[in-house]
Amino acid sequence: MIYNFRVVSDEVDNFRRDIQIDADATFLDLRNAIYDSVGYDKNQMCSFFICDNEWEKEREITLEDMGLDASEDSYLMEDTILSDEIEDEGQRLMLTFDYMNDRAFYMEMKSAEPGKTLMEPLVASAMGNAPKQESELEIIEPSKAAAANKEVEEFDAEFYGSDSYNDDEFEAGGFSDMTLEE
Repeated sequence: MIYNFRVVSDEVDNFRRDIQIDADATFLDLRNAIYDSVGYDKNQMCSFFICDNEWEKEREITLEDMGLDASEDSYLMEDTILSDEIEDEGQRLMLTFDYMNDRAFYMEMKSAEPGKTLMEPLVASAMGNAPKQESELEIIEPSKAAAANKEVEEFDAEFYGSDSYNDDEFEAGGFSDMTLEE
């Protein structure tokens, strides 16, 4: 069986990749096909997430063993077969490619073609440029950082008031004495 996946990004409007891959391929094969199509470095940490229809993450499939608690199931890309985790058209997945900034590709299995096989994954359609693999952090010059810090100090003094507090604010009654207005 051949799976047809659509890959999109929430960062780049005109980016799309349609990937065809054999259902008996691994998640590592799928990751490699996607990374090859966008020119990403394969040595960076990444994970697939099987998602529900609302894009809520249900199961993680990692590139490397993360040393999780032995009581938790661990799924590795190189060992996990696509057809073991993906059964229906419309199945949603995320491929997190930038852990530090929680950036990902969003994927959906658009269709399955029973009775067919593929030796190698195929990029059936490619549109637009992928987002950069690693986001670029804004580097603040020391003089600008000092000015920004001074503004924060001034804001703190004006906004938060004095350094003292009123003992009445910390009464033993706590939240139970408070009432909520609707």
